[in-house]
Amino acid sequence: MYNFNNYGPLTNWTSLFFLPLLVPALIWSFVWKGLALYRSARNGQKGWFILLLVVNTVGILEIIYLLFFSKTKEKK
Repeated sequence: MYNFNNYGPLTNWTSLFFLPLLVPALIWSFVWKGLALYRSARNGQKGWFILLLVVNTVGILEIIYLLFFSKTKEKK
């Protein structure tokens, strides 16, 4: 029978090593995703909104969208 309490050689030290890297990556991703989702919703770009919501690229797709594909509304 398999022991589910033993995950092999990658147990305690990896979680302690990757946790400081994971938290900033999550914050980075949430900030860019929030900005991109807000801009796509305000511009009525439903396709971009769904794509940005579903695909997780750690901010890369969101930055590309914000720089090249989002329309900025002009103030009157």
